[in-house]
Amino acid sequence: MSTILEVRPQTTRTREAFSDANGKLERIVEEVERVIIGQTRTIRMILYALLADGHVLLEGVPGLAKTLMVSAICKAIGGEFKRIQMLPDMLPSDITGNYVFIKDRFVLEKGPIHEANFILADEINRTPPRTQSALLESMQERQITLTGGETFPLKDPFMVLATMNPIEQEGTYRLPEAQIDRFLLKIVIDYIDPENEKRMLQTKALDQRNKVASVEKVVDLEDVLSIRNEIRETVVVGDAAAEYIIAIVDETRKKTGWDEEDKTIELIRLGASPRAIFALRDMARVKAYAEGRDFVLPEDVQFVALDVLRHRIFLEFRAASRGWTPAEIVAQTLKKVKAP
Repeated sequence: MSTILEVRPQTTRTREAFSDANGKLERIVEEVERVIIGQTRTIRMILYALLADGHVLLEGVPGLAKTLMVSAICKAIGGEFKRIQMLPDMLPSDITGNYVFIKDRFVLEKGPIHEANFILADEINRTPPRTQSALLESMQERQITLTGGETFPLKDPFMVLATMNPIEQEGTYRLPEAQIDRFLLKIVIDYIDPENEKRMLQTKALDQRNKVASVEKVVDLEDVLSIRNEIRETVVVGDAAAEYIIAIVDETRKKTGWDEEDKTIELIRLGASPRAIFALRDMARVKAYAEGRDFVLPEDVQFVALDVLRHRIFLEFRAASRGWTPAEIVAQTLKKVKAP
């Protein structure tokens, strides 16, 4: 692997653009934190995924303010938000809409996905595979297809955030590996610490019935699109950073590892796909941009690696039964692969 990082001088225009964009990102985070306490990293990672034009899988037990967080982010950037409660009897048309016959003609009855920038698909694994596929098509193609084959483009930006409850698995449908891979990130949301819980109790905005009402719009959707385009055009992933990304993904595909008894065991059933390479690149670009740089460093890749990779690594049953987790595989991978 090359040991030379490509670092190029920043122009005055680039520095000014970065400073302006960073100010806007910080305003969004600060505004959302008026109602979401102690989840700064999660808020930032969702914003980074938005700027990388990706979708997010959120895993956490009920009551961790996932819906409030997403709706607050959406309001802070002036977007349209729709929440879909995924149910076992839900049809694809409940999401996409369809033509219905009224009096003497067919009329398009739009689904919730038509008019939204942010879709929260609550408990995505509770709905059948056919309905999951309708949602996943919209994620991949940025369009929806109705029964007759007619297609409709979706809004830009368009982002799906799907939630999963790690505790209640009865009556759920497993998400296939190919579908999980379409999510740019998987973020695991945990309980906040007692100090932040105390702050939460003392936050007046959380006493309101409509908690998101106190959140103000601080940027426009056009600002988000402008920053996203700026990142694509200006942030460079040099040869060394690219080789580092490829080496990390390749390491996740190696099947064997060492257990606590220093015996070789089969750990990984399926490693990260080529899509993970692009996901790491795109998220590392955003992280670099947020740090005020137009080039990617290894620490950018390391910062986003866990959320990019953890849902793309599938363990052998024996490894899982011994307590191994995808997060541990990612941590070991980052230790094993030498940064340039």
